[in-house]
Amino acid sequence: MIIRFDDPVQQEIWTTIRALNDAWTKGNPDDLANYFHRNMVAITSTDRMRREGGVDCIAGWKGFAEATRIHHWRETDPVIHVYGDASVVAYYFDIAFDMNGQTFNSAGRDMFFMVKEEGRWWAVGDQFSSFPV
Repeated sequence: MIIRFDDPVQQEIWTTIRALNDAWTKGNPDDLANYFHRNMVAITSTDRMRREGGVDCIAGWKGFAEATRIHHWRETDPVIHVYGDASVVAYYFDIAFDMNGQTFNSAGRDMFFMVKEEGRWWAVGDQFSSFPV
């Protein structure tokens, strides 16, 4: 599914989010260093404590990608609000993956906080979770 925004700044941010997600779901999770800000903070559904710093966040995403075989990842219904050199990006996701001999299908919501530094957009915060039961 290709999603396009009329606003070129929103499209630039969405392109960054898509590339970020492709890095850990289809490519090399180490490439998240090109998208995760050095001071990023993440609240995840699998960690009790928050992840602090780009290195720690990359380790979390990389650990998941290496522990699973991802069949598909999709983002739907994104919304992007831009506030100067900052933005909030929220969307729904659907993922299927194998882990420990089982196949899991999960869906939920994700919200990134982005800042523009040195001419590019960086993820400075993320919070995601599955849909409530």
